[in-house]
Amino acid sequence: MPGIGGIEACRHIKQPHPGIPVLILTSHSHKSLIERLISAGAQGYCLKGIAAETLVLAIRSVAAGASWWDQAATAEIRAVFANPEPVKIGSKSEVLENPLTKREQEILALVAGGKSNQEIAQILYIAPGTVRVHVHAILQKLEVRDRTQAAVLAIQKGLVAEELLAIEP
Repeated sequence: MPGIGGIEACRHIKQPHPGIPVLILTSHSHKSLIERLISAGAQGYCLKGIAAETLVLAIRSVAAGASWWDQAATAEIRAVFANPEPVKIGSKSEVLENPLTKREQEILALVAGGKSNQEIAQILYIAPGTVRVHVHAILQKLEVRDRTQAAVLAIQKGLVAEELLAIEP
């Protein structure tokens, strides 16, 4: 894009309108790019050359509130889940206690898996409104702006038990 990059464009969109979902189409898939996209508030990204049907599915998924990450990013996220780092407080070696309830951890695992509130409600047999309340509580407890940041923090800090990641409909 002339004059402005995708990350900066995402920040410009998200700053006045944080609820607008952003899907990035890029030719790069470096780990640092993925981290910066998540930090900027993007709900996902696709690599250029993606099949048209898959791109349409990605757009619809992000518009519905889910995340969309290409295979390389998904593999990276799964690798982080497989080897989570304990949360350290300052220079101390204490491990920070997980502030999330078991139900919030279940919901966060599904959010990290790209599930929408409606899908989470169906999987857990609860109302979509209940899912929204839990997601709001998760965002508040983790002090993040959106569900994408919550999912990344959960992955980075090991806030979701590995057995919860296997929840499927």
